[in-house]
Amino acid sequence: MAQATQAVQAAGNKGTQPKLWTKDLVLIILVNLCVFTNHIMSLSTFPFYVKELGGTEALAGICAAAFSFVAVIIRPFIGWWLDNGVRRTALVIGLLLMSLAPAGYVLVPSLSIVIACRMVHGVGLSFSNSTTATVASDVICKPRFAEGMGYFGMATALASAIAPALGLSLMESAGFQALYFTATAITLVGLVLFMFIHAPRINVPQKKLDFKTLINRDSLPASVTMLVFMFTFGALENFVAIFASEQGLPSGSLYFVIMSVMLLLVRVFLGKLVDQKGEAIFVYTCNAAMLAAFLLLAFVPNAVTYVISAALAGYAFGGLEPSLQSMAVHTSTDETRGSANSTFLCGYDIGYGLGGGIAGSLITGLGYSAMWTIVSLACVVSVLIYVFWARHSDTSFSKMLAQR
Repeated sequence: MAQATQAVQAAGNKGTQPKLWTKDLVLIILVNLCVFTNHIMSLSTFPFYVKELGGTEALAGICAAAFSFVAVIIRPFIGWWLDNGVRRTALVIGLLLMSLAPAGYVLVPSLSIVIACRMVHGVGLSFSNSTTATVASDVICKPRFAEGMGYFGMATALASAIAPALGLSLMESAGFQALYFTATAITLVGLVLFMFIHAPRINVPQKKLDFKTLINRDSLPASVTMLVFMFTFGALENFVAIFASEQGLPSGSLYFVIMSVMLLLVRVFLGKLVDQKGEAIFVYTCNAAMLAAFLLLAFVPNAVTYVISAALAGYAFGGLEPSLQSMAVHTSTDETRGSANSTFLCGYDIGYGLGGGIAGSLITGLGYSAMWTIVSLACVVSVLIYVFWARHSDTSFSKMLAQR
């Protein structure tokens, strides 16, 4: 932390900012774009595929939970591996698994095999986005770290805009086989791009495998705050398209496009605020925006409120996710960066999976309106966790800035 503070002061004394954009940062953003395009294409269409094979919304929710469960189980071990300096092998494994799993959905179209492939897909995503986030953390200059992580997160924004529309369009026009083989091809493009990255070689002392090396305590406050917020995003991404179809609202792809445009704007124009003002502004306003987005869907679902809800959700995720990920990682070292990222992403996965699973059960038992209302309460809990715990932690940008 002291080194980061000195670097900021030195940069200010020189009147210039350290260089942010490098070839490696651009390439790892593009690789991450391929990863999330594959992931979100499959995610937004998978409930439809489950129903095509004779399943229900509840089963689709269970699949979302299973996807996240395997990701959570394996992420800490990936983080330990990354903390031992491994980067290339981990990402190659992840990209290959993410290529194979979607093809498996359609090559053996039975529910049991599809669920198994979905879990393999979760393992692949764990390897892939844990490693891309860690490589990005390696190559971003520390005085502009939150800004850089915000730009890195733009890949998620672009994928969220492109992938649902692309996936739903392929599903409707060409079928599930074309959809999932396209997802496979996109990930293979990411694998080719990764071969041109020359990230810093990390030479660190080898860590033993134990609980202390699997979970990064410093990143827990941000991770738990994100975990609870992700209940909402898990429900939204898994079920808003089916909800729109059943309610006669505009296409689910339109919701994701609007959400992602707003998400992209937030990350382009507000990315520097965390470095300058701290993460609190995003924690409060983003949770409030997502709460409003869900209540609009629950109580006044029409074409206008549907668009407003999408914009609010885009602001919410666009601001909160990179802010809290930066908070979780920015004080880490070469020896702890992998576990810091994996711990944060475990929180992401747990919240996402539980949100999707609970939402599916609530829809089956109580209907969509009750589901949106109940899941929206996660925003209140997320703020309370931040107020009483996370903002007081040593990793908080807001606390650090207040002490200067």
